[in-house]
Amino acid sequence: MRALISKSEIKGKVIAPSSKSYTIRGLMCAALARGESEIIRPLGSDDTEAAMEVLSKVGVHVLQKENSWRVTGGDFHEPNTDMFCRESAATLRFMTAICSLVPGTCRLVSAPSLAVRPLDPLIQALEQLGVDCYQDEKESVVVKGGKLRGGLTELLGNISSQFISAMLLISPLADEGVKIRLTTPLESQPFVLMTVECLNMFGITVNCSRDLREFETSNQTYQPAKYIVEGDWSSASYPLALGALSGEVEVENLNPESLQGDKIILDFLKDMGASVTTSQNSVTVRKSPLRAIRANLVDCIDLLPTVAVLAAAAEGTSEFTGIERARLKESNRASAVTEGLEGMGIKVTEESNRLVITGSPARGSVIDSRCDHRIAMAFSLLGSVVGGTIIGDAECVSKTYPEFWDILKKLGGEVKIDE
Repeated sequence: MRALISKSEIKGKVIAPSSKSYTIRGLMCAALARGESEIIRPLGSDDTEAAMEVLSKVGVHVLQKENSWRVTGGDFHEPNTDMFCRESAATLRFMTAICSLVPGTCRLVSAPSLAVRPLDPLIQALEQLGVDCYQDEKESVVVKGGKLRGGLTELLGNISSQFISAMLLISPLADEGVKIRLTTPLESQPFVLMTVECLNMFGITVNCSRDLREFETSNQTYQPAKYIVEGDWSSASYPLALGALSGEVEVENLNPESLQGDKIILDFLKDMGASVTTSQNSVTVRKSPLRAIRANLVDCIDLLPTVAVLAAAAEGTSEFTGIERARLKESNRASAVTEGLEGMGIKVTEESNRLVITGSPARGSVIDSRCDHRIAMAFSLLGSVVGGTIIGDAECVSKTYPEFWDILKKLGGEVKIDE
């Protein structure tokens, strides 16, 4: 599928989709709680559907209603088929840990682009707690469950916060208490704090050191809960940035007190000179002349494509550091951003952990999204400003934001989908 984007006049109001990260965390906690929980306002997307399907293989039942999911968990059984995680890294990593609690043998299978993303640090951390798990082929991991003794485990904090979140999910159910010690500083801290917050909603207490290098849990029991999913600041970054580039956009369903790290998009927009107005649960951004910024993205790495296209339209030279982990996402996003911007006539300097972008008038181009939802959505914003832009593999937005192209049209975007 290709999205053909012409120069557009943007104005309107949209509702931010529910958070993918919180939806999947809520599902996992509900699966670990014996009894029925309710996930209110969940996100329906490829990734959350992958999580539900994998959980169903081990005995978790999800009844989907219009605006809520009723989840019956706490009674796992051995799966009778492989568990396909699609492209969902959170599903693969969280379930690799959770399968240590499932009797029998579980085999988790990944789609090709997910299979190349790192998993070894998580496997090694699980092995330290007595779990028998290993990667048997490039696209699968095998976990032999029923043995989670607890104790001390160590792992890297600078590869993926999902490793720490996965260990936190299962730690309360170990035979004895668990201490997780990070051997490097934690990056993407907000995602781990989101996990701790979600655990608290299901009755679990986690003790964290001030520097977030150690986490400790005692043996505890998950309690069923009603869990309300807030709006997704990562997905909201696209219409908010579009307002700054091309008109006026109001985005509703946003929690100003959210722990989500990508809420910092508001600070970036303000620093760049955009007109930003906030209310109790919405944000309005209006087009203004933009200026270059310098920002460290280590705790908000998913914003790299969004701030990169903003920088392309800003006066001066922007510098973004802390981007190394962007190379370990659905695509090598640092490389994809560089390629896309250069194709649109923007000067970019790419280094291992730094991206420098000099703003100038862009031109339309054919963008290889590399089947990466965030690349596709971000470059559609710049395409709406300059026109003449084609986004390849446009269907990839369904991973987190299935309605994105319809939302862009609703705001005045001139978009034609060519299948």
